[in-house]
Amino acid sequence: MEEEITIDIAETDLKGLARYTTKLWDYVTSQAFWDMVLEVTIKVVAIWVISYLVVFIGKKVIARVFMIRVRNNERRQVTIVKLLQSVLSYLVYFSGIMGILSALHIQIAGLIAGAGIASVAIAFGAQNLVRDVITGFFIILEDQFSVGDYVRIGAAEGTVMEIGLRTTKLKGNNGEQFILPNGSIAEVVNYSINNSKAMIDMQVALDADIEKVQKIIQDYLDTLPSQHEELVNAPLFLGVTNTTSTEATIRITVETLPLQQYAISRVIRKDVMDILMRNGIPLAVPKMMFYDKGGE
Repeated sequence: MEEEITIDIAETDLKGLARYTTKLWDYVTSQAFWDMVLEVTIKVVAIWVISYLVVFIGKKVIARVFMIRVRNNERRQVTIVKLLQSVLSYLVYFSGIMGILSALHIQIAGLIAGAGIASVAIAFGAQNLVRDVITGFFIILEDQFSVGDYVRIGAAEGTVMEIGLRTTKLKGNNGEQFILPNGSIAEVVNYSINNSKAMIDMQVALDADIEKVQKIIQDYLDTLPSQHEELVNAPLFLGVTNTTSTEATIRITVETLPLQQYAISRVIRKDVMDILMRNGIPLAVPKMMFYDKGGE
């Protein structure tokens, strides 16, 4: 008796599975199914293509608009353009994904409601994220620094590679990358806004003719602005700033465009050394002195 019941149940399951498989096959091979597949495919492709075109054209428009409106501040222009282009990409592609889900007949309302409940649950842990985003907007709004600037932020120092909604990325002098949450940025030293200055100290022998030194060096310095566009004006020979028993220290001041003082200083040091040697002016050299202690 039990075996007959088991056989009947098995036959019923097989018949049910056969009916379900038949219905599924009929649906898959029906014209209505393929019409729906074609319609959904066209919608998905259209949404994706439109999203791509909107992002592509939008980025071009943003770059063109801010090229005109921020013409005199290239560093600020690059920063704002990159940020707005990123925001545009996020918004358009998010909307595109929502449109694709809707075309696939997936209930977006349920997803949004679930996301809303989840957002309330994680809101207490998202305070740092909100602070990072708000600080990032104020950094750009107040033009504290921009992409391409050389800055020091806390212990990190380097060139600003990217200012995002949440983090700022710096490239250090040795190639290292610093990633700083915007909310942690408290004090910034920006070396790229104002002109840079440098003081060049060189040592000559104590018995050198300082008046001659000043004349030949200043004559050389006056020729530099026409040769180096990095210079704001002609470097200035200040004179002797220190003396010891064997040498005198002479000083030259230089004002250049931002961050150009290092290269110009190297050029001036080399040229001044060559000029002094050609004019027979002795440079300071270490000297060893011996004292006679009366035959001890």
